[in-house]
Amino acid sequence: MKKNLISLAIVSMLASNAAVASSYQAGDFVVRGGATMVSPDDSKSAVLLGGADSTMSISVDDNTQLGLNFVYFFDSNWAVELLAATPFTHEVTIHDPNAVLGVDGVTLGEVSQLPPTLSALYYFDTGTNFKPYLGAGLNYTIFFDEDFKSGPESLGLSDLELDGSFGFAVQIGADYQINDKWHVNASARYIDINTDATFDVAGDSIGKAEVDVDPMVYSLMLGYKF
Repeated sequence: MKKNLISLAIVSMLASNAAVASSYQAGDFVVRGGATMVSPDDSKSAVLLGGADSTMSISVDDNTQLGLNFVYFFDSNWAVELLAATPFTHEVTIHDPNAVLGVDGVTLGEVSQLPPTLSALYYFDTGTNFKPYLGAGLNYTIFFDEDFKSGPESLGLSDLELDGSFGFAVQIGADYQINDKWHVNASARYIDINTDATFDVAGDSIGKAEVDVDPMVYSLMLGYKF
């Protein structure tokens, strides 16, 4: 009797796992939420004053926010995904090694952005709870709340503005199914984000920098299938 109960438990567990490992189907809709970190390119962007190289440069720091994914499946392999998030806020640091303004290493200001990204995903058939995928798509990044800190403002810097950016995005990710409805998702994506930053110096519109943000975006999320 005991052996029969153990055998029944094993069969039940295997049957349960088989159900969990079933592929996504046409019409499935997935919502995910969790931590998303935007990590901009480490390289620095040159600052131009009046069209000439000032020898100064700027860089942008990392930020982590609540990320959201909405995924719709056309069949077991193909899906479309929208990446959304609460606004990311990045500190912008100015590098002034030749003491043009005497602000080397100073936090120049803060800028907020939203990077909605629409991607096509291809899921690989593994026959297991592990569901890897590749994705490619388009991004539009909106910049807002561009503000100089009080220190740079006291040196005559004002009216910081960053243009919106269109670019491509590629990603790799995977779902691990906990049960028929819930899964854990991890992904890493590269987004092509380039923007023109302009600002005034002592009231003159002479400051400019072409900022290659080009971040890696890492997400760890919990997902639910409807």
